[in-house]
Amino acid sequence: MSDTLLAAAVSLGLATVTTLLLLLLSPPLAWWLAQSRSRARPLVEALVALPLVLPPTVIGFYLLLSMAPDGFLGAPWYAATGRALAFSFSGLVIGSLVYSLPFVVQPLSASFRTVDPGLLEAAAALGASPRHRFLTLILPMHRRALLAAAVLGFAHTVGEFGIVLMIGGNIPGETRVLSIALFDQVEALRYADAHATAGLLVTFAIATLILVYRLQANPEPRT
Repeated sequence: MSDTLLAAAVSLGLATVTTLLLLLLSPPLAWWLAQSRSRARPLVEALVALPLVLPPTVIGFYLLLSMAPDGFLGAPWYAATGRALAFSFSGLVIGSLVYSLPFVVQPLSASFRTVDPGLLEAAAALGASPRHRFLTLILPMHRRALLAAAVLGFAHTVGEFGIVLMIGGNIPGETRVLSIALFDQVEALRYADAHATAGLLVTFAIATLILVYRLQANPEPRT
């Protein structure tokens, strides 16, 4: 398998695992942010949005410290597996979850804010629990927003560089993703390979944006 194809396989695997985990974690958080009146909500919103304003290397630096064998993430991982969390695929997944979180949570939260409170009150009057209302009413109504958020999260993970370099390094077949492969190809003056890798990423990015805009052009039915 060529260098680019191997890096593409790692990128796609990382993006797939990250997106699946984000689709489990993000909808409840987005719903809470959309509906809660807690004083803690602005703080939680700020923490979720941090990857949008902080340089990836800053987040990667603190994640790297936390994944060290004596770090709060790395220590229990090492005790359970006997392996370091940093510079591993599992470490990349954790970093990707943090860095791609706002790209999934924010679109979902914006979509959830359009829910008519009367609809929830009617469902509650019929005996539906909050969990039942969320799973069987809210999520199906916002399936387009879920799909768009999943596509954004997936694409953002594929394009990661700074965090991947900080906590994953450049291990072929495990942490070497397309963005790292492109960086190495340019450094080695292998411009033909770099053009192929960059072209693959550009094509993927354009296709992703077209899909997201098409989904946004066909909004959910008003709730």
